[in-house]
Amino acid sequence: MIVTFGYRPRESIVEKFDPRARWIFSILSLFTIVNFWDIRFLLYFMVVSLVQYRLTRLTWKETRRAWMFIFFLMFVMIFINTIITSAGTISDVIREPHVILEFYRPFHFALSIERLWFALTQIVRILAITSLFLVIPFTMDPRRYGVTFKGLGFGDKLAFTMDLAFRFVPTLARDFSITLDAQKARGYELEKFDGNIFKKIARMAPLLIPVTMNSLLSGEDMVNAMDLRSFSSGEKRTWLHTLQYQPRDYVLIAYSVVMLVVSFILPHYFGIGNFWMPDFLLP
Repeated sequence: MIVTFGYRPRESIVEKFDPRARWIFSILSLFTIVNFWDIRFLLYFMVVSLVQYRLTRLTWKETRRAWMFIFFLMFVMIFINTIITSAGTISDVIREPHVILEFYRPFHFALSIERLWFALTQIVRILAITSLFLVIPFTMDPRRYGVTFKGLGFGDKLAFTMDLAFRFVPTLARDFSITLDAQKARGYELEKFDGNIFKKIARMAPLLIPVTMNSLLSGEDMVNAMDLRSFSSGEKRTWLHTLQYQPRDYVLIAYSVVMLVVSFILPHYFGIGNFWMPDFLLP
């Protein structure tokens, strides 16, 4: 049996929107945000994302693990990729940096005001994007995944594949938890992981092998069930749930399209929205 993320009806304003409109808003907002490097514009989009997060009535307890994973990835991306190595697009937007810390041994490193501000800009950018998509698996009815992607223009096979993809991670986590409890009941001690890396991997076998085999068998059962229902026959299929746009959905889609168009016009034709930092930070 496949499971989903921690969804439960909350009767929030966000849940009243058509899930297709929510996906369109999130995807177009993503392309809008990546067109800007000006932190003033990015702060606006981050506020919009956090307002949406607040309107979903999600609690920190429900999303804590997801946020911890996001913070870890953000630390790796910002601290290592920007602060330490100065990789990516930072060299393209910063021509004459104002260095505040520099040393040459054991390697050359120069920390500038522009690099710190660029890192802050990236943090705001990442938070604005992740806040948009984080709420979707927690506030969208999993029974509407398939029909939502079908309504977005995907084929039946691709829509059902996306449905299963959203359920894969929580299903795998459920199987891992059940296997771990079963092995502990048989005397398996997860805490005693002594020895080198190969011995540690070998001690994980009682967990990894059952979870992997169960995933393969579940996938085979799913394929057989779909074949018995002639899913691959190529005929037009129907879905149990139906979706219908409401006026508020058209307003949300129109807002997303306008923001996307503006994000292309301002940087490319008027030079507005590129990397910016306040003058009072410069010596």
